[in-house]
Amino acid sequence: MSRQKIAIIDYGMGNLHSVASALEHVSPDSEIVVTDKHDEIVKADRVVFPGVGAMRDCMAEIKRLKLDDTVSEVIGSKRPMLAICVGMQALLESSDENDGVECLGHFAGQVKFFGQDSEFQSNNTGHSLKVPHMGWNQVIHGNSHPLWEGIDDAARFYFVHSYFVDNNSAQQQTAETHYGRSFTSVLAKESVFAVQFHPEKSHTNGLRLLSNFCKWSGAA
Repeated sequence: MSRQKIAIIDYGMGNLHSVASALEHVSPDSEIVVTDKHDEIVKADRVVFPGVGAMRDCMAEIKRLKLDDTVSEVIGSKRPMLAICVGMQALLESSDENDGVECLGHFAGQVKFFGQDSEFQSNNTGHSLKVPHMGWNQVIHGNSHPLWEGIDDAARFYFVHSYFVDNNSAQQQTAETHYGRSFTSVLAKESVFAVQFHPEKSHTNGLRLLSNFCKWSGAA
């Protein structure tokens, strides 16, 4: 019986080694490949779309490598895809970062800066909140999804981001987190599950989510 292949999309942005190591830990029988090759990505059983850094640079590299077409093909084929951090944000329509960047448009909504509104600078006690939002925070997942199996509601995951996803679709928003205000921390649609936090840095809960992903059929 052949091993399943999990492709991690490589466009030069993100700590791909950490993601690969975490996947190898939770699914040692899988073949994990880090690649920017179209054929290798679209033929994989599962695909991870990670990312960190400035959106303008990320989108420039995604388009230069024609990975925008690759991502679209993976989504169209209904292969399970896990998007992480900037990978999640890149799936939105646009980002306010770098004076405005057009993104891939697979999810409705925009990516906005925490610091543009005074709400995001203070919590209910009036104390200043730091940007970026960095550290552990709760993820409230009111909707059911196979990737939440074995993970408690309001479990804590590790975040590092200055921009947040603003998505008002109840059908797509699978979890939210509070930092000065509530924001969308997980989106899900068909075979795509996208998270703002870093599961590869989130210890037990993050590893459980990655393990669930490695077994997920792609159906909600």
